[in-house]
Order: sequence, then C-alpha cells, then structure tokens
Amino acid sequence: MQEETARSAIDTFISAFNASDDSYVTTLLSQSLTSDVVFWGPLGRSEGIAAVERFVLDIRRHPAGTGTMVRCSAVDMPDEWARYQWVFTTPDRGPRLAGTDVVHLRRSLIDQVIVFAGEIEPSAS
Repeated sequence: MQEETARSAIDTFISAFNASDDSYVTTLLSQSLTSDVVFWGPLGRSEGIAAVERFVLDIRRHPAGTGTMVRCSAVDMPDEWARYQWVFTTPDRGPRLAGTDVVHLRRSLIDQVIVFAGEIEPSAS
C-alpha cells in the first residue's frame, strides 16, 4: 500500500513536466508535493512548491522544444524513502537526459526530492 501511494505521488509529480498547459503545473505539483518541499536539483537547494514550479517550467521551455518526462523504472521504496529512474527526451531526436530521483514522503506527499541527473560511470577499479 505504501509503495502504491509513493508511485501515485511520483507519477503526479512527473505529469507536471508533461502537462498540456503551463497553467496545470501548479495544480499537479500541489497534488504531489508538500507546501514546504525541499528540492535538491542540478542548480542547488530550493524550498517550496513555487521553486519546484520554476524548475519544471524551465525544463518545459527547453531550447530544443517541449520534451517528455517519463518514469522508466519501478518505484523502489524502503520505508518512507523511494527512488526511481526517469528519462527526459526533447522532440526530433533532440537532447536526452536520464537520471534517478530519490524522494521522501510524508503523509502521502513528497516532502524532499533529490535529483541525480546523468548516468553514473563505472568505477575504475
């Protein structure tokens, strides 16, 4: 049951990147994130839904065109933490970015997001 709740919050969060219109982004984020969410993204730490909304809108306005964000793995959830992999692809074979997010849930909503963008290289040993 807990994993299904996490999956639902994560999929709603991801759907904000793919909303048919920018006006739906805030609503989708409010359905998946706590108001005091802490977001650790590629540009550092920020707090609150408005900060996450700015990040999502920036991604939606990618110079190569509006891309698509998809969860491409199962949700792995030990206790209140969950992780999943994602892929962002821009149109016409434009830039593609993959990564892993780690999220913390509180009362069925995501209250922390840690974004790991890009692939991890194998160790040299």
